[in-house]
Amino acid sequence: MAGAAGQKRDYYEVLGVQKNVTAQDLKSAFRKVALQYHPDRNPGNHEAEEKFKEASEAYEVLSDPDRRTKYDRFGHAGNPFGDAGGGFQGVNINDIFGEIFGDIFGGGGGRGRQRNSRGADLRYNLEISFEEAAFGCRPKVTIPRPKKCETCSGSGSKSGAAPRQCAACGGSGELRYSQGFFAVSRPCGDCGGSGATIPDPCVKCRGSGKTPSEEVIEVAIPGGVDNGTRVRLGGMGEPGDRGAPAGDLYVTVIVREHPLFQREEYEVFCEVPVSFTQAALGAKIDVPTLDGKVKMTIPQGTQSGKVFRLRGKGIPHLHSQQRGDQHVRVIIETPTELSSKQRELLERFAEVSGEETHPQSKSFFDKVKELFG
Repeated sequence: MAGAAGQKRDYYEVLGVQKNVTAQDLKSAFRKVALQYHPDRNPGNHEAEEKFKEASEAYEVLSDPDRRTKYDRFGHAGNPFGDAGGGFQGVNINDIFGEIFGDIFGGGGGRGRQRNSRGADLRYNLEISFEEAAFGCRPKVTIPRPKKCETCSGSGSKSGAAPRQCAACGGSGELRYSQGFFAVSRPCGDCGGSGATIPDPCVKCRGSGKTPSEEVIEVAIPGGVDNGTRVRLGGMGEPGDRGAPAGDLYVTVIVREHPLFQREEYEVFCEVPVSFTQAALGAKIDVPTLDGKVKMTIPQGTQSGKVFRLRGKGIPHLHSQQRGDQHVRVIIETPTELSSKQRELLERFAEVSGEETHPQSKSFFDKVKELFG
């Protein structure tokens, strides 16, 4: 860590950053330098080890806002670090590595492990109908969910004796190893990182305190959910180890397609066929909605593709009293088979109607004449 004449280099220079560097960029710069000079990548290289120490010291000071302020004002005199030889007295290197690298070099030690692990989260895909998604439902589902072992009452011990402190790790759940000037840790293989062992494990659950099982659970699905919505049931996941809290159950909603309705957010869309005479003369028709059939007025002269709005007939908003609308698109059906009487009447209609009764076609042919003469 010493430069010329035994003086320390500027911390910003060590990490290759400017004085106005952000905390995130500072962390990235340290990670880059540390990876380059890490002793595991440079075995036996004393110079690399010194540069690694130098970078770690620089980051330790500059990553602390108070120490960084003092360093910016007074330099190294404001942040005495170790002894005159540049040692790492009082520096928790593993804490630095745990924050920056995670488990890349086995860091993250010094904080201890949770003795009894929280249970795993479970996930379940639930298929429901379009109407159930709109208005909510309470289906019962069967979940493969381990339960507390009845033989050992969840203790994992055959005799009921309490777990013993792991002799290999002393109850810490970790084994520490010295590498160069710092120590790294690994999960203890004897106890699996729990810090305790069971001398006489239960034969049925093999010391886990849990046995395979299935449970029927009622799931409350609120109205307004959509395809892919996740519902969380706290504490309904897998039980934890030897009395630890259970995980959560996440139910993913899958909505079946509806033969008539499509959905966009909280709006419902559908198409309704009407006859030529209904569209021409006007009529009241039955329209399907999520609440059942309702009467809708078709005005005289309605064109195919016209969309009508039925307010408040859409999807209820999630956790709200509001509700979307339903949009009804009218499709005019053309008869494919005509009786002789029907044909005669339509031909007479065509003779007397002329272009004036067909505004859309008249407009179209007027445009054709303008373009092509």
